[in-house]
Amino acid sequence: MTELATMQFHPQPQAGEAKPWAFPAPTRGALGNGLTVLRCHRPGQQVVAVEVLLDAPLEAEPADYEGVATIMARAFSEGTDKHSAEEFAAELERCGATLDAHADHPGVRLSLEVPASRLAKALGLLADALRAPAFADSEVERLVRNRLDEIPHELANPSRRAAKELSRQLFPATSRMSRPRQGTEETVEKIDAAAVRAFYDRHVRPATATAVVVGDLTGIDLDALLGETLGAWTGSTAEPRPVPPVTADDTGRVIIVDRPGAVQTQLLIGRVGADRHDRVWPAQVLGTYCLGGTLTSRLDRVLREEKGYTYGVRAFGQVLRSAPDGTGASMLAISGSVDTPNTGPALDDLWKVLRTLAEGGLTDAERDVAVQNLVGVAPLKYETAAAVASTLADQVEQHLPDDYQATLYRQLAATGTVEATAAAVSAFPVDRLVTVLVGDAAQIKAPVEALGIGEVTVVSAE
Repeated sequence: MTELATMQFHPQPQAGEAKPWAFPAPTRGALGNGLTVLRCHRPGQQVVAVEVLLDAPLEAEPADYEGVATIMARAFSEGTDKHSAEEFAAELERCGATLDAHADHPGVRLSLEVPASRLAKALGLLADALRAPAFADSEVERLVRNRLDEIPHELANPSRRAAKELSRQLFPATSRMSRPRQGTEETVEKIDAAAVRAFYDRHVRPATATAVVVGDLTGIDLDALLGETLGAWTGSTAEPRPVPPVTADDTGRVIIVDRPGAVQTQLLIGRVGADRHDRVWPAQVLGTYCLGGTLTSRLDRVLREEKGYTYGVRAFGQVLRSAPDGTGASMLAISGSVDTPNTGPALDDLWKVLRTLAEGGLTDAERDVAVQNLVGVAPLKYETAAAVASTLADQVEQHLPDDYQATLYRQLAATGTVEATAAAVSAFPVDRLVTVLVGDAAQIKAPVEALGIGEVTVVSAE
């Protein structure tokens, strides 16, 4: 009988010492034309991300042409003085680049991603789009038609309809924030190439713009490259725009957007709160995450796991406009959907969760899980150059220091359970929440009125 060979086991690998991580710090500079530039070298990131921020806020849109910033943003990639719309798209494709643009309350943002080896070509195309966009009549007309086609679909979407109604309810009618970001049917249909060109001429210039470049810049003379491309973009200087303070009415009330026959109700509960310049922001982020940031949060645990009302409910804070002088604000909200018969019971339990939070507070375990989820996964969240560039652009847009994100993670880790509880209770006071319900008013009005969470008003879904 042959003897079995003795198995040789390799030593079990041991975990190495964790490397310290911090959100990358950018280098700040400027081009001769006044364009501010933030750059961040990320070795190994062979897809370079570029973000360009334009000081063209929605509140600068003419009242009769709201939506013109969105049409302008979309038209940047529809041809230049050198290329038709089709040629421009083909040139982007040839260098493996993508170019997106959108308009929001703080301004217009263009986002470019391209392999590092083709950065020069792509930056040239981006520069041409900013320097000399064609804004051809036919292309603008097509974009306007596309936007008009989108509006009915948005109104038919319960979550989009709820968001539109919450903005209308929270902000005064005179505020741009009370109206749809991309305009209404009445304003969009008036937009033509002349209106787009006028908005561009009035608000788009390098002196008030910022470019963020993130990726592996090894072997790339970025100064020379930027000078030859974005540096060729010219324009006049401009005085800083006055920014009106954000005002809102968060008197506790309920608005039902009537959808007869709806089998479920879309919930959106919100108010306006502190922005990122407020010292409470880190605790507010942590407390809000404990309340409804993940599947293990309190709202999900009660409404989803225990009661089975919903597939998920989320609580979140979204910056509307951020300013160091205290005129900024964020939207604090709770969103989700429930089946129609359980609308009343679900809201009742949701309010009980908020009251319990105020009475008993968060637990240390909840706080620890939230910190681990928010801070512990940050290195994975910022694996790509695009994620880093987007966050740096957010910081610029919100007038925050370049080290803000790195500081925020340290503050989150140092925030205690008591602080997080106080911030969450302050963010979602049970008597100062505007509740929007998109659903069948005939079935849900009476049960909701019985809860006593505010006066109930029914509005048409149209």
